[in-house]
Amino acid sequence: QQLWRHSCLSTPWAPLSFARRNSSDRGDRGEPPAPSLKGNYRQLCERAEREPGPFWGALARETLQWDTPHHTDCDWDFAQGRIRWFLGGRLNVAVNCLDRHVQHTPDKVALIWEKDEPSTEEKITYRELLDMTCRLANTLKRNGIKKGDRVAIYMSVSPMAVAAMLACARIGAVHTVVFAGFSAESLAGRINDAKCKAVITCNQGIRGGRILELKNTVDEAVKNCPSVKCVFVAQRTDNKIHARSHDILLEEEMAKEALICPSEIMESEDMLFMLYTSGSTGKPKGIVHTQAGYLLYAAVTHKHVFDLKQDDIFGCVADIGWITGHSYVVYGPLCNGSTTVLFESTPVYPDPGRKFKYNI
Repeated sequence: QQLWRHSCLSTPWAPLSFARRNSSDRGDRGEPPAPSLKGNYRQLCERAEREPGPFWGALARETLQWDTPHHTDCDWDFAQGRIRWFLGGRLNVAVNCLDRHVQHTPDKVALIWEKDEPSTEEKITYRELLDMTCRLANTLKRNGIKKGDRVAIYMSVSPMAVAAMLACARIGAVHTVVFAGFSAESLAGRINDAKCKAVITCNQGIRGGRILELKNTVDEAVKNCPSVKCVFVAQRTDNKIHARSHDILLEEEMAKEALICPSEIMESEDMLFMLYTSGSTGKPKGIVHTQAGYLLYAAVTHKHVFDLKQDDIFGCVADIGWITGHSYVVYGPLCNGSTTVLFESTPVYPDPGRKFKYNI
């Protein structure tokens, strides 16, 4: 058990919202001047719309840690359906969310896990989260998961779920997080569509005082998922599972692994994760999010939309199974080196006041 240690605005800030071509289309690959983020909201939007390439290119250089800087801000042609950002740039998302902060503030709290059970919260520092992520990443690699493989994550909100996302990012695997309230049929549909090679889950979940049989749901789902080779099972509760041939007990295997896992250096436009729509208008659609553009968007909107200060504690009650949870529970706060609160329970269990106890 030691290892267990959409509120954004719709604006023309988002890289994929721009409909104008930038300086790279004129053959200009020089370093544009860094844009100042001073000015009111409308002025910033106008600047981003007027020169989206230089605007976002400078922000990318200022905000993210690159192994290789990009040489072209963006390249797009809507008629051909071509949209590419930060060409030539190479980086690793997990390094941006963990390693660079560990160099300077290793003991800063990264996660406050507000469990379903009242008064049982846990705090995880950036150093501890990096260690957990590296152990989990090494466990994935030892069991055949490599760059480009798809991994389904079916877990309630917890440090282990966050580490699972970051472990995939560290080794270049593509995660697809599925809300831990979906049925076996819904889970199987997403696994098959993404052609997931592995599933990461827990024996049980707890939400609003109720036990959720997550492992049983996964067992039922993978009966119809021929691409799945292994299921990694974490222990959220003391309830023992009936292990099947493809099951891997996650904490036991992580304990055997090293605390260091080399990061896979990814191209800016490589796939980071797939996230499925709810399916309210038909079959759920897998939306692809790429490395640099998504991380920059999450970090910049988290910082400026929410007026983030250095020592702020940030809380978002969204589940990590949704894009709001990805952006404002995990990637945005961690890229900015913030403390983010993980709410495992419902917003009102056992009372609505829980979310205010950390001076969010």
